[in-house]
Amino acid sequence: MKGRARSCGAATIVNAIAGNRGAAFAIDIYTDAEVELDYTGEVKGDAGDLDPSLIELCVRKTLDAFKPKKELGAKVETSSEIPVSRGLKSSSAAANASVLATLDAMDMSFDELGISGLKKALGLGVEAAVEAGVTVTGAYDDACASMYGGINITDNENNRLIKRMKEIGKVLLLIPEEKAESSSTDVERARLLKDLVLEAHEMALNGKIWKAMNLNGLAYCATLGFDEQIAIDALEAGAKAASLSGTGTAFAAIVDQNSKAKVKECWKEYGNVVETRINNTGSLIP
Repeated sequence: MKGRARSCGAATIVNAIAGNRGAAFAIDIYTDAEVELDYTGEVKGDAGDLDPSLIELCVRKTLDAFKPKKELGAKVETSSEIPVSRGLKSSSAAANASVLATLDAMDMSFDELGISGLKKALGLGVEAAVEAGVTVTGAYDDACASMYGGINITDNENNRLIKRMKEIGKVLLLIPEEKAESSSTDVERARLLKDLVLEAHEMALNGKIWKAMNLNGLAYCATLGFDEQIAIDALEAGAKAASLSGTGTAFAAIVDQNSKAKVKECWKEYGNVVETRINNTGSLIP
């Protein structure tokens, strides 16, 4: 009656908040969840210092969806290396991990779930994130990246995965001390970017992934009040792409072996720099 799962964080290529079209890629930083089922009928969560509402909702929705005739309850606990409120998809990772750990506790594997079952599981996490108030758009692009791995390009308005691809790449993350809650973003101001962001989304669909990421970063920095010089510094140091991730405060850069040290050096003055890579595996049930 115990289950475990691990889901990865992600970084932004195109932020969906302006035009309901998004793109994101998974990265090798993780949230782990453990769920123990019981017959109390209640779900109790422990997310460390964070509000457990999201993970409790995820477990409750999963139990109701997959075992509707059982009076099941659960205890759910998460631990994470993903910095919260930085735009690195900690909520999507927590949601996916909690849903999958619940399914694991019910002895349901990826093979048993199949494509439709996995899509249903992902949708439960998205619903819970909206209800918990941790996302503006539902973050379907972020949820897909965390669940499936690789690059995911989505229609967030209709919760539809348009295109997924694998990509090998080194990633640097700039993680400032400051936090930014995505739910408190000035949505109306962000939506001034709609035409520009939809153009970036089209670029991504046509294979110009990193050009789309660059355009997204500069546009959102200018509109949401972040320092675009951070992204420009990375590009000047040789990064293939650099952008604000989500609605901040973290930035992500795509680098190679030649540019990694230079970008890392020029970003040190802005905050903590973490080395990672694109994750093509996605969520796991151990």
